[in-house]
Amino acid sequence: MRNYLLNLMVLFSAAFAFGQAGHIMQGVGSVNMSMGGAATAQPIDISGALQWNPASISVFDGQELRFDVGLFFSAPELSSTVPEFDTSGVPTGNFFSGTTEDDRGLSPLPALAYVWGQPESPHTFGVSAFGISGFGVTFPENASNPINAPQEFGGFGRVESEYILLQVGFTYAYELSDQFSVGIQPNFNYANLELLPNPTASPNASGYPGTDKATALGFGAQLGVFFDSGSGFKAGLSYKTKQSFGDFELENTYLDGSTATNDFKMNYPAIYSVGLGYSLGNVDLALDYRLVDYENTEGFDAKGWTPTASVAGFGWENISIISAGIQYKGINKLPIRVGYTYSSNPINEDLAFFSVPATAIIKNAFQFGLTYEVSDRLQLNTTYHHGDSGGATSGPLLNPQFISQFPPNGAIPGSEVSYDMTTDMVMFGFSYKWLNSGGTD
Repeated sequence: MRNYLLNLMVLFSAAFAFGQAGHIMQGVGSVNMSMGGAATAQPIDISGALQWNPASISVFDGQELRFDVGLFFSAPELSSTVPEFDTSGVPTGNFFSGTTEDDRGLSPLPALAYVWGQPESPHTFGVSAFGISGFGVTFPENASNPINAPQEFGGFGRVESEYILLQVGFTYAYELSDQFSVGIQPNFNYANLELLPNPTASPNASGYPGTDKATALGFGAQLGVFFDSGSGFKAGLSYKTKQSFGDFELENTYLDGSTATNDFKMNYPAIYSVGLGYSLGNVDLALDYRLVDYENTEGFDAKGWTPTASVAGFGWENISIISAGIQYKGINKLPIRVGYTYSSNPINEDLAFFSVPATAIIKNAFQFGLTYEVSDRLQLNTTYHHGDSGGATSGPLLNPQFISQFPPNGAIPGSEVSYDMTTDMVMFGFSYKWLNSGGTD
């Protein structure tokens, strides 16, 4: 019984990390984040334009450099309930429940962008380096929670994980006319992953292993179309292809000291975006809709267990994201912005065990930001973000040993795992513009 519960807790804890890996940042940089991420048809700043619609950088003349860094804090709570069994494996009717809070602290989130073009030229170019996904969790040992209970009591103890995805894009936009632009952006990606434990590896008699940090390189592209009526109304479409990665080559160390390796492929999903924008006087409005295609993304499309008791995949469903923002420029040298982002939940209740502590699942996000215009060239920006999961995601614990009694995934009667969380972030940045062609005034 003890080994069964230990393996179950280890596997569940490791699934926490991969709930984070599919996280789609709702915005990039201080300005775009404060607009709720809406930028497909309202290119207020170059970072938002480069992230969501490469065609829209055609509205920027001259040269502009922008850098932002955010300090991100999440507060997930990991809860579990398991039935207790007697020595013969029969349920006693009692349950063991508890909750553990994450204590990892702050994580940085950088964004760097540069755009240049001649005022009279139809060609505009850009380059960007964005942290578009990342997480790190630390759940300390907790004897009152089955998942984080000390190993001698059947739990797993301390759980740690880290994932970083950096995307570098090279962008080209061409003005077909005064109203229409098209754009293309090849993307090159770097990701690293570290797990303790690793559910993508097969367990041995001591349980599931932990891994050393593994890296993977990926590539993809983004295409966009942008329309500006010239009278305030704007529209945009973009398609970011799936970002295809090589395998993470995970070097595993088991609890008994033995070692092994396994490969795991985890791509970044394709994203379809459509947006509307309207500008009138001192007011800019933006509204975006996005479809995130998890169902056709390796690492998320498969679900359930392999024949050797590793996780085949996490079975995430496609999600919809709605981003909306408003900017008011009526205060001298101090534009202010308010944004909201809604995201649906990709996790099916029956499969919640595989990614239930997915702290990236934020249903509602609220942003407020402002800019101080130091001069025509230099701007300082700041944004505050708060998000919540809109209630707990929960489902039964699953165990491959129980599949014959409770198909298809071995749901344990009377068990439950769940998480609830909030996120907060403060972001600061600046932009510097060379106003005219050639980098001179």
